[in-house]
Amino acid sequence: MEITVSARQVDVTSALRDAVEEKIGRLSRYVEGMDRAEVHFSEERNPRIAESQVCEVTLEGHGHVVRCRAAAIDPFAAVDIAEEKLERQLRKLKTRVLQRRHKGPRPVELDAAGHAEAGEDEPSIVKTKKYVLTPMTPTEAAIQLDLVDHDFWFFTNVDTGRAAVVYRRTDGDVGLIDDAG
Repeated sequence: MEITVSARQVDVTSALRDAVEEKIGRLSRYVEGMDRAEVHFSEERNPRIAESQVCEVTLEGHGHVVRCRAAAIDPFAAVDIAEEKLERQLRKLKTRVLQRRHKGPRPVELDAAGHAEAGEDEPSIVKTKKYVLTPMTPTEAAIQLDLVDHDFWFFTNVDTGRAAVVYRRTDGDVGLIDDAG
């Protein structure tokens, strides 16, 4: 597995780099083909945040992307937490890949109201909304995002004519997801 370690306003020591390569490198045994890992360290500057050392890991390979974010008092502990989170996610991914490969699609079970029931590890949809997409620019959508105080705003991008989403990032900025189709 190719592992890239980067940092913003944090010194990455050789001991930390070795720990990352050892712990994140071991994760490749869960799912074959995870060939690239990006590990990024940063520090929360707010003095009220005790767990200020942040480790973000992105694993990629064979069309799968697995991400996690972990915060702890020191970067070594953050790597340990990230490893545990990724291990759980990779086990779940491997189980789903094997189920698809060996069993094919699972039959859908309906409850008394005719709604599909989720399996043990399957997420369930607990609320459904119907929404008319409003044509607007990404800047107008960002303003709407602030007005409604949500984490995201779904709209039709006037520039492209396609569906798009603006979302609130953890650093406080706004991101844009635009349909490339």
